[in-house]
Amino acid sequence: MLNETQAGGGSAGNRGSNQSGMRAYNERLVLTLVRRHKALAKSDIARITGLSAQTVSVIMRGLEAEGLLKREEPVRGKVGQPSVPMSLAADGAFFFGLKIGRRSSEIVLIDFQGSIRGRRQIRYAYPTPDAVKVFTQQSTDQLSADLTHAERLRIAGLGVATPFELWNWAGFIGAPETEMDQWRHFDLVGELAAVSGCDVLIQNDATAACGAELVFGTDAPRDFLHIYLGFFVGGGVVLNGSLFTGRNGTAGAIGPMPIPAKGGGSRQLLEIASIATLERRIDQAGGDGLRLWAMPLNWDIDKQLLDDWIGEVGAALAHAIVTSASVIDFESCLIDGFMPEPVKQALVEATRGALADINTTGLLVPNVRPGTVGAEARSLGAASLPLSERFLLDQNAFLKDI
Repeated sequence: MLNETQAGGGSAGNRGSNQSGMRAYNERLVLTLVRRHKALAKSDIARITGLSAQTVSVIMRGLEAEGLLKREEPVRGKVGQPSVPMSLAADGAFFFGLKIGRRSSEIVLIDFQGSIRGRRQIRYAYPTPDAVKVFTQQSTDQLSADLTHAERLRIAGLGVATPFELWNWAGFIGAPETEMDQWRHFDLVGELAAVSGCDVLIQNDATAACGAELVFGTDAPRDFLHIYLGFFVGGGVVLNGSLFTGRNGTAGAIGPMPIPAKGGGSRQLLEIASIATLERRIDQAGGDGLRLWAMPLNWDIDKQLLDDWIGEVGAALAHAIVTSASVIDFESCLIDGFMPEPVKQALVEATRGALADINTTGLLVPNVRPGTVGAEARSLGAASLPLSERFLLDQNAFLKDI
């Protein structure tokens, strides 16, 4: 397994000093702007970037010819010729996003606009390399078959969102150590590249969920802490409009954060604020906790059991948010997870209520609100990896050059 984003196979060119490198950079610049604004005319791009109108015209004609941009309806002003906004062409490129979880794996196929064209899921008691490999091969074959031949040629990569060092979680998920230890020496990049025929990029699953909010979310703040509840709780950090992964790719990994425990002492956040705790309580009450992981999400759970869990998780998250805010001045904290939308909203409200009971003198508490991507944030975040690698600019580089 990997401890940072890595790729197998070729990758898109970065900014360079020669003409072809500069052209690739400017094309990424245009595509990044169009993606951010949904649609832009040539004159708008020239004004925002400082590039000459002729340069922008050449770039956009080339991107249109390649099928990456499409013309929208002309917008007529009071004087002069009407402007023609350009937007991303949905069928300009396609990307696979695979989430490897402790109870399930999902794979999505998205188009250039970020819309999901197809999805597949597999559930299990615990993940094994062979099961994930077979699932990836079957799913990429099935999803590709739904595309035309021309569209299949535009599949640009496979992103993978996965917990790092899966072998260390055997005891937590009730899996045999011998089975989980297979991950230790499994060449995830090479094996998945071989069965999918795609370049493969990998990222921590919680970081990928945060990246999905940044790329596909609605009105993402410039600085925010992203909290995602899956089997365990995880987090991600966005600073200055860019995903901050840290030296080892685990920035925002709030799961092990100590929080106050009932009766004194402390516990790790993941011991409380995780769907694993809800699954265990359902099992103890005589139900089937594994049903929580079925798609589409429909949690038919005893109301009191669910309310108790939401209250405890909200209190734990409130402490984690205050601790995080004492280190970084986040504008917002976005809470998302593998849960139905009403449950997520109730959890946000419980967290806000718990924050009000904590002494935050001297701190500016972030605005707590729901994430906008939802249960598929990790697989969508995975799909955003090849999208960003091949076609978009890093936000920090973007800000430096505009």
